[in-house]
Amino acid sequence: MADIEETLRNIVRIDGVLGASVVDYFSRLTLGAVGKAGPDLEKAAAGDTDVVRAKLFTLEMLGYRPERIEDILVTLDSEYHLIRPLVRSRYEGVFLYLVLDRSRTDPVVARDWLRAAEERLEL
Repeated sequence: MADIEETLRNIVRIDGVLGASVVDYFSRLTLGAVGKAGPDLEKAAAGDTDVVRAKLFTLEMLGYRPERIEDILVTLDSEYHLIRPLVRSRYEGVFLYLVLDRSRTDPVVARDWLRAAEERLEL
């Protein structure tokens, strides 16, 4: 098991990762953030909270269980923003957030990194 800071430090060591954070989408609080470059992670976390809430609300309207969501990928011209709500784990209300350099990172591989980080994360 790894705490938030250890988890984030491990993630940002990966080539192409510009920043990572753990966010509580109920309170909009960033529980931890590590960034080498890219956007302001605090501001991104606040905005991405709305993205997560909207998607979970939509799933509910469709009659889908929230556990069906694996991640949300936002594709920008030079970055990928990857959000992984932890609705399948004991940390409901929390999501992992990654900012990736699009020219250096495969989003499929990044999804695997987040899945592994979720399994090791201890809040």
